[in-house]
Amino acid sequence: MKKVTNKVLWQFAIGQLGWSMLSGIVSNWLVFFYMPESSETDAGQKLFITQGSIFLGLTVIGIITAIGRLFDAVTDPYIASKSDRCRHKDGRRIPFMRAIAVPFAAVTVLIFVSPVSEVSWVNNGMLLVTLLLFYLFMTIYCTPYNALLPELGKDPKDRINVSTYISVTFFMGTAFSYLVPNIAGFFRDSVGYANSFRITIGILAAVAAVCMLVPVFTIKESDYADTTPSETPAFASLAKTFSNKEFRKFVYSDIFYWVALTMFQTGLSFYITTLIGLDADKTFILFATMTAMSLVFYAPVNILAKKLGKKKLVISAFIFFSLVFLFTAFAGKLGLPKMVNGLMIAIFASIPMAVLGILPQAIVADVAQADGIKTGESREGMFFAARTFAMKMGQALAMVLFTSIKGIGENGFGLRITAAAAAALCLIGGLILGAYDERKVTGVIAEGAQQKTEEQ
Repeated sequence: MKKVTNKVLWQFAIGQLGWSMLSGIVSNWLVFFYMPESSETDAGQKLFITQGSIFLGLTVIGIITAIGRLFDAVTDPYIASKSDRCRHKDGRRIPFMRAIAVPFAAVTVLIFVSPVSEVSWVNNGMLLVTLLLFYLFMTIYCTPYNALLPELGKDPKDRINVSTYISVTFFMGTAFSYLVPNIAGFFRDSVGYANSFRITIGILAAVAAVCMLVPVFTIKESDYADTTPSETPAFASLAKTFSNKEFRKFVYSDIFYWVALTMFQTGLSFYITTLIGLDADKTFILFATMTAMSLVFYAPVNILAKKLGKKKLVISAFIFFSLVFLFTAFAGKLGLPKMVNGLMIAIFASIPMAVLGILPQAIVADVAQADGIKTGESREGMFFAARTFAMKMGQALAMVLFTSIKGIGENGFGLRITAAAAAALCLIGGLILGAYDERKVTGVIAEGAQQKTEEQ
């Protein structure tokens, strides 16, 4: 195996820049586009899908996104198993990423295209189909991509470095996705509100496709990764993965975290426009501030994680994030200037974002490596798929909760409830993670490394 260089890590991380841009576009602007506030309809946005509650407080977009996430979660183990068992000459991961990068970018654009220029069940159906394809294509790219992480980071300390690189590009990609209203503003007068969004998303999706192809054509998988296929069928592999006690503890915690984070991310543009009273184009400025501040904390997080362990920092980040979410629930009510209020949320959120952008992936990689040492079977793809399964279950629940709670009361009252709920859920996630035995996992890895050295 060749030594992984910083150049290789950056080539790998650019792939995450691409897919996080596409993910950010859908996460941040889907509800904003299809369930607009009055300020956006006044600016020219049309309604394309059924609005309001249709059943027990549930909305069409909430149901559609939940179905998409549940479908996505179900496909994760299947794709992970296909990747783990792949016998392609170019490796177990790269072939999947290469095949799906361009379709993944294309379907992201189609999500925002409605066949009928008014509210119609045809548009509802189109949104459901394109969203299902989006989540499927994202799984086909991201599950093999994430499975490369423990291969490029051979020990826990190296893994923190790899996680740091991809966290940087993740935040950059998400930041670029927040540029949608800023770029759309250049086209709005000539093509209208909706088409300006579509053109902008098309431009960003093209850039994302190029980024996702970078690791595909610059990294030779067999030089750095074990390409020996697993022999365990999909659901048997999934069962083995969830039989890992420490992994289950992490996953339970992760579900609560993703419900909280998705509610916050989905609501961020609304918090800025409705609660604080800023224009939508300020979203990018605030997220860029949060990203820049997070980068400042990356080096300290990297150093502290190697000294103190990942678990303590992640739990601390959960608690800190809970306080940020709670502060957001009172946005616009504390007598602060509008921009100051927004900047305080962005700056305070940057600290836990730095921690949670780096360390959870590294924890999964640790558990996967420890499990491989104990079982003698390399199933990194399934571990990351199982983690992604938990993430998407949490995101599905979050979309149902957010779109249902958002409309409660008047003057943004429902939005405040979503932020308060996110605070409570994130705190619960931190408490659950307290049961994770990090020393046990890293001990198995250390013993495996020592045994390998002795054998050599």
